[in-house]
Amino acid sequence: MTVRVVIEREIAPGQEARLRDLMMQARSKAIKAPGYISGETLRALDNPNKFLVLSNWNSAKDWNAWEKDPERAKLQMELTPLLVGKEKCTIYIHL
Repeated sequence: MTVRVVIEREIAPGQEARLRDLMMQARSKAIKAPGYISGETLRALDNPNKFLVLSNWNSAKDWNAWEKDPERAKLQMELTPLLVGKEKCTIYIHL
């Protein structure tokens, strides 16, 4: 069953370029991950420091494997200091 993963992030002002670079690196690696279908990134109109990452996967198992992938973990370690608060990740199933 396909799933959609929604990640909400808010970053510190002035960190947009670094965040964009890290997200592009993550997406280029995710594309090669088993089960990856598609993804997109949105930026809030009323808060330019708030981002929403949407990705579609063949299964929650595929997402979980990518979430634990060492390459993703390395990028996540670089991304975390840019955040204001904690990111929120929710997995939804397609009906």
